[in-house]
Amino acid sequence: MHSPSIGPTFHETLAGIPLDLFDSLPRNDQRLKAGEYVVGLLGAHGRKTLRNVADQLGGQAARKQSVHHFISASSWEWEPVRRGLARRTDELLGSRAVVVRPTVVPKAGGHSVGVAEYYAPQLGRTVTGQQSFGAWLASPAAGVPVNWQLVLPADWIEDRSRRLRAHIPATSRALSPEENAGDVALRAARSLSGAPLPVVLDAPGLDPLRMGRLFGEAGIPLIQRVERRLRLRVDPLVLPGHGDLPLTAAGLIGSMRHLWRPRARLVTGGRGLSMAVPVMLPGAPAGGPRLLVAEWPESDLSAARLWLADGRMRHGPVLSLAGLAEVVDRDDGLVATRVGLRDFAGRSFQGWHRHITLASVAHLACVRAVIGDAVPHRTAMRPLLLGAG
Repeated sequence: MHSPSIGPTFHETLAGIPLDLFDSLPRNDQRLKAGEYVVGLLGAHGRKTLRNVADQLGGQAARKQSVHHFISASSWEWEPVRRGLARRTDELLGSRAVVVRPTVVPKAGGHSVGVAEYYAPQLGRTVTGQQSFGAWLASPAAGVPVNWQLVLPADWIEDRSRRLRAHIPATSRALSPEENAGDVALRAARSLSGAPLPVVLDAPGLDPLRMGRLFGEAGIPLIQRVERRLRLRVDPLVLPGHGDLPLTAAGLIGSMRHLWRPRARLVTGGRGLSMAVPVMLPGAPAGGPRLLVAEWPESDLSAARLWLADGRMRHGPVLSLAGLAEVVDRDDGLVATRVGLRDFAGRSFQGWHRHITLASVAHLACVRAVIGDAVPHRTAMRPLLLGAG
């Protein structure tokens, strides 16, 4: 995608809003307000608060109240809009994977739904804020968020007064990070027809055994980013002569220079290196062999991204799919601020979900204005699994 300075004009982006995504809303006035809200997101300068969005639509007191009610207290459901968003995005991009990643948004005070202490990798520290998991459809051309999961800690689920104030549904429960990531990924993958897309899980620290089991049972290929300190064993049947003691993933990469290969980097361009080695997760013989794949700038091994995939996957396709996480990084940086993905300042569970759903529609409009609305030619990919196809 282009940078905002040379990207589409506001009117070009406005023309790219797929208003038929709101056909699931039961009333005509709701469909009209949904389109207006996306217009407000695209037109507002600064943070996309409800007040700021309403100012784009007239700014009168009645208008502000109407916008607030439509987002925070209306009855329309966001899941049908997200399913339509996923299908429209897939048509536009020719999606190659679902990329799942966590986001922490710092928040002052404890009134916004889900606020707690979380570690924010992008900041390198623990902050008070909201955490969510986003599922993005991605191709080499662009990435678009199509589904979201707001993390609700036990303190919010078990405190009845908090639940009531934030309008948290009675069916909601506190989920582990693995459950949150898996749920949002599976809902996004099931929005599309045909064979499920592979999932690229860009969330270091999640249990690879649990995630591998979850996606294996669902029949979905998984490429999971892992921490450098994850301990693994080299498969002695594939690489004879290597010890059977577990080593850290980073240690394995550094000790096997003979496996390093040159690699052109997908997003940044330039030269990089990569390697792949068959491994086993200690204590999990039933989990089967895995493939540890790493990619890094040629001059900086410490910047390596490490990925764990099914042992039957091929090195090249795993690298290509893992590279889509960098596409999402780029497009999140370029578009998220423009459409206000992180700007909701309300307090309700429903308000957060409705705002971020419409901000995701605005994100699709921005991408559409840049890359056009032609359905891409879907080139055949090499089989993901050895012996497949």
